[in-house]
Amino acid sequence: MSVIPRILLVEDEESLQDAIKLNLQMENYHVTLASDGLKALQEFRNSRFDLIILDVMLPEIDGFSVCRTIRLENRKIPILMLTAKDTSADKVQGLRLGADDYLTKPFNLDEFLLRIKNLLKRSIDFSDNSAMKMNEVFSFGKCEVNFLTYEISDINGEKRELSKKEIMLLKLLTDRENEVVSRREILETVWGYDVYPSTRTIDNFILNLRKYFEENPREPRHFHSVRGVGYKFTR
Repeated sequence: MSVIPRILLVEDEESLQDAIKLNLQMENYHVTLASDGLKALQEFRNSRFDLIILDVMLPEIDGFSVCRTIRLENRKIPILMLTAKDTSADKVQGLRLGADDYLTKPFNLDEFLLRIKNLLKRSIDFSDNSAMKMNEVFSFGKCEVNFLTYEISDINGEKRELSKKEIMLLKLLTDRENEVVSRREILETVWGYDVYPSTRTIDNFILNLRKYFEENPREPRHFHSVRGVGYKFTR
């Protein structure tokens, strides 16, 4: 982590945004602002951050969707979700999508700053812990995927390097094992919200995954088409 931690603050309420930014700067953090979900993803992809503070109710793209997309591209960066929603279902949803912590508004400032400090410390511990990095290796059948290096061992035991979009699609499907993931969700999460490719693009990517991982791509065991809906991964 850098000497001065870099934080992306995603909050659309201007007064709260200003107050949080001021207090973070007083703690010697470098703060970048985003007022909607689309801007948040743009900032995330264009810069390096040590922590993301993410509101749930956002214009353009909601915080849950932003969290899901970030987690496909980066498994390590800590995410603290802020929301006015305090139901257990909302908290579980945020944590299930990959958030590291969840704080409801209004919140105590000292608690907020302490949670940030703890998340940043945990981030350092994670990057130094090689055993935890092993969690990025996913195995099924005769195949293996390393989501950190984009490298796979295919059905024939050959080593390959996948593209970023291939690895993101693979991560989305394997994270949702045994669940049907809709074409729309795949397009939004993997390809983004500004430019949608045709749904045929997804079909071609699935065909590639079947070539890599299936004994018989015409009769897939792992990557299934669900007519009129999307795709499902099973072991």
